[in-house]
Amino acid sequence: MELFEEAYIWFMSLGKQYGVNPIIFGVIYVGAIPFFTLSIAWLIRNYRRGISIVMPVLSASFFFISAYLYLMIAGQNVPWWIYAVVVAMLAYGAWSTYKKVKVQIKEDVELDNGKI
Repeated sequence: MELFEEAYIWFMSLGKQYGVNPIIFGVIYVGAIPFFTLSIAWLIRNYRRGISIVMPVLSASFFFISAYLYLMIAGQNVPWWIYAVVVAMLAYGAWSTYKKVKVQIKEDVELDNGKI
């Protein structure tokens, strides 16, 4: 139990250090997950139907970075390396999402062509 208490104290101290509420950050981070997932499903559905995927991509991107937007907008004294880490995470997340969508689209095309 002591480890949990120490982790909680450390987590809450980050909010004071950077001028953000860690609970709000956590709620935004976890709360955005279902919306991100729905946006990816919307993107795949639009692709299958031949409809523009611009809005689903923008939606997925927004939900992916929403917690970090809160940190960057509301935060104070945020060191430069945190911005670098956030940018790296965003780049990795975008690449990972692109790969997942590409695989799903390839599977759909193969299924449509009768290969599977």
